[in-house]
Parts: sequence; structure tokens; C-alpha cells
Amino acid sequence: MAIKSIDKFVNPKKIFVDKPKKIGFIGLGRMGGAMAGHLAVAGHNVHVFNRSKKKIYDWLNVFSNYSVNESDSLQKMGRDCEIIISCVGNDEDLKEVTFQKNGCFKSMSRGTFFIDHSTVSFSTVIEINKFAREKNISFFDAPVSGGTVGAKNGHLSVMFGSAMEQVPAFKSIVAPYSETIERVGSVGTGQLAKMVNQICISGLLQGLAEALKFGLDSGLEMNTVLSVISKGAAQSWQMDNRASTMLKGEYDFGFAVDHMVKDLEIVLKQGRLQSSDLNITKQIKKFYEELSFNGYGHLDTSSLFLRLNLKTKNKKL
Repeated sequence: MAIKSIDKFVNPKKIFVDKPKKIGFIGLGRMGGAMAGHLAVAGHNVHVFNRSKKKIYDWLNVFSNYSVNESDSLQKMGRDCEIIISCVGNDEDLKEVTFQKNGCFKSMSRGTFFIDHSTVSFSTVIEINKFAREKNISFFDAPVSGGTVGAKNGHLSVMFGSAMEQVPAFKSIVAPYSETIERVGSVGTGQLAKMVNQICISGLLQGLAEALKFGLDSGLEMNTVLSVISKGAAQSWQMDNRASTMLKGEYDFGFAVDHMVKDLEIVLKQGRLQSSDLNITKQIKKFYEELSFNGYGHLDTSSLFLRLNLKTKNKKL
């Protein structure tokens, strides 16, 4: 039975809605597929759209015991759904699915919600919100942090921008796949907060990679060292969750180097606009670009440690 395959996408939370809604979900990648799955398990009527038909069929097969449907066009989704959520790749993808020729904004009713979980630029969010307001659509820029593990377990952190009066409704919608849900300001501030998040992650990972390499070069037993320093001021999520896997050479955790290159380009562009000093972030982006150029763009962002080892062993980078 299809129900046995659900753990491929989600570890369901015990959240069940009293009043199911018709929710459209655009983008069934590793993050989106999990988020849409949580909505279905919670009891919503979920309509899905994805450019790859195979991903649609695979997802529908897994969740066939729930109220799920395929939307064969974005405009049909706009007509059928009271809420639409997206998780797509980049700025142009988001523009395409919203206000451009075949986007869902064309057919969405007044008063409906559009929630975007993609990581895109501040300027794109402001542009899309302009079109949304013209149609009287409530737009939420709501990027997430937590990776594929967080999406699967329903433990994502959601940083969003919206009008204050819309906060309770928004939180109830995203609760099935979220653990922390925080409004950071008006529309656009969600993306700015995500940029802060990516600056922190990339800096922490580079620092952790250098620390591990230094310790190994010094002949230290690094698991012992980590057990000590992880109890003190050096502790971080990255240390707790990635240090041991970096030492093992494991780099398959979902958020890829190529995605971080895209995200840091967004960060640096915004930094130039507001005259922010991001020299360390700029350098780390170059490190990720080196990994991507040499064929490692599909690996997890913690592969900054691999880069250091390759430089030492064979000078490939």
C-alpha cells in the first residue's frame, strides 16, 4: 500500500486540522515534497504542481490515501485553491509561477493567500508583492531553515514578512511542517532574515572545517576534542550535527553547494546595495564555487571540509 512509503517524505506530526482547506503546492523537490506531505497528512485537500510530471506521480502515489490532487496548470490551481504555497528554485521561477503569463495570480480570487518558501532576492519579493496587492492577494515571503531533515520531521524554522493582522492565519497554515514560526516585519523582511541565516551558516561551516583540519594536523583525537568544546562557547547546531559527519567524509544531507552559491550571490548583491561589509562571506562563496567547478556542487554545504583535505592531499582545488 502507498501508505507504507510515506516515510520517504515525512515523519508525520500529530497535527490534524478541524477545517480542511484547499491548498495548492508548487514545487515538489526534497523540501517542497515533504512540506506538501505534512499538509496532506494533517487533513488538508492538497493540489500539487511541478514541472517534472514524474515527481507529481511519485508524490501522489505515496499520499494516495489522503485528499490529494494534481493541478495540470497554475491557473487551474489559482481557481481551485484558497491558499497557494510555493517552494521553487530561484527568482525567475517564482516570477513565472506568480504574475507572469501562465502564473496563478491570473486566476486567484480576491482575499486568497500566496505563501512563498523559496530563497530569492529582496527586490523580487517586493515586485511580486506589488502584483499581489493589485489583485488583493495576501503575499507572504516566508523562507525556511532546517534543511531536508527539518522538512521531513516538520521542524522547520519559518521567518516571514506580512501584515501583522495576518500572523495567526499564517501560523495555522504552516504549523504542520514548522517548529518555529516568527514574523520579522513587513513583506520582504523574511528574505532579509534568510540572508542573515545563510551568512551565519556559511561562516560557521568554514570555521568548523578549519578547526577540524587544524586539530587533525595537530594529531588530536577530534571526537574527544569535540565532546569537550561542544559543551562550551564553541557549541553550535553545525558542530552538533555536522562535525562528526565531516570527519567521516559524509556529505549527503540535502542542501547542496550549488544552492548555497546561489543564496550567497543574493546575499552579496543585497550587501552591495546597502553597503554592508561582507568580506568573509564573499571569500566563502569563492570556496563553494571552487567545489562546484570541480564537480562537487551536489554535495552538502559542509563539504568545505572536503575542500581543505583536497587542497592538502592532491592540490586539486
